[in-house]
Amino acid sequence: MIVIADSSALVAIATYQGLDWLEHLFGRVLVPTAVYNEVCTQGKSQASQLKAYLEGRVRTVNLSAFGLQKTAGLGAGELEAIALYKLENAQLLLIDDQKAKKSAFANGLETLGSVGLLLLAKEEGLIQEVRSRLMLLEQSDIYLSSKLIEQILQAANE
Repeated sequence: MIVIADSSALVAIATYQGLDWLEHLFGRVLVPTAVYNEVCTQGKSQASQLKAYLEGRVRTVNLSAFGLQKTAGLGAGELEAIALYKLENAQLLLIDDQKAKKSAFANGLETLGSVGLLLLAKEEGLIQEVRSRLMLLEQSDIYLSSKLIEQILQAANE
C-alpha cells in the first residue's frame, strides 16, 4: 500500500512518537517536496526527527499536470500531497486539515487523520492505549478540542 502524508499529520504523528508504525501499518510512505520543506525547516517542531524519517521518501510533483477540484485556500504541501496521491496511485492520504480533507474527498481520495491513526495503532496491537499519546499532543502546540479528545477516548474504550 502506498500512503502519502501531509505536514499536519506528520508533525502530530512525530509528536506522539508514531512514525515507526507507518510502514508496519501501510507499507510505503511518500511525501511531496513541499511537505518535506514545511516540516523540515530548522527550528520547527519535530524537524530533525522528520528529516531523518523522510530520507528517501520525498518526491517531486508538477502541479500543472493535475486538474484538481475544490482546492481554493490550500497550501503548497496540501496541493502537492493530493497530486502525489494521484500520481503514485496511492491508497491513503494522511492529513489533518479539515479544508484539505474536504478537497481530498472531492478529488476521490481516501484520508486518515493523525488521531484516527492512534485508534488504528491500538486496534492493530501496536499500542495498549491512546490516552498517553493524546496527552503528548495536548502538551504540544497542536490543538485538539476537548470534544474530540472525549470522542477518541470513547472510541478507544478508555
